[in-house]
Amino acid sequence: MPRDAKATRDRILATAAKLFGGVGIKSVGVDEVAKRAGVTKRTLYYHFRSKDDLIAAYLRERDQPTLDYIVGWMDATQGGLAEQVRAVFDNVARLGRNPKWRGCGFLRTAAELAALPGHPAVKAASAHKKKVEAEFERRIAAAGLSDPAARARQIMLLFDGAFSSMQVHHDASYAEAAGTAAVALVRKS
Repeated sequence: MPRDAKATRDRILATAAKLFGGVGIKSVGVDEVAKRAGVTKRTLYYHFRSKDDLIAAYLRERDQPTLDYIVGWMDATQGGLAEQVRAVFDNVARLGRNPKWRGCGFLRTAAELAALPGHPAVKAASAHKKKVEAEFERRIAAAGLSDPAARARQIMLLFDGAFSSMQVHHDASYAEAAGTAAVALVRKS
């Protein structure tokens, strides 16, 4: 892909991310994405075969940067696994206190597409969540705790539950409460 074609694709994705993140995927049409990106609909469809393809690309673009934030929060934390897990939930709470925060884009998109489990964006959301779970599992195993897979799954339930509760109640203290429960999971022997 020529350099300017990549820049155009990136601009379309950045525009879609802003719009999808702001009001949701079903509320935004490709006409609006194209208009705000400063491209024709034909150009948009040159880069993305369909709106479904664009939605999936939007999540795939968010995957590694979001994972990097989570890993970065843990790596930047002094102390052991309990402190690292606490840092993740504390940072989620911090984000949730921002009035512009709209929740987890992966969960929001998967919820909007709940009736379409085979949708490429739902698969992208699932793949991302599995990577986060695997990171928790890796760290739990490295700490020598028993049953790292089960503990990581339980932490993911708390993690995603915190996002959901924060979204419903507009209250970041749900992330802090989930963090307390998650820390208890990694302090057990």
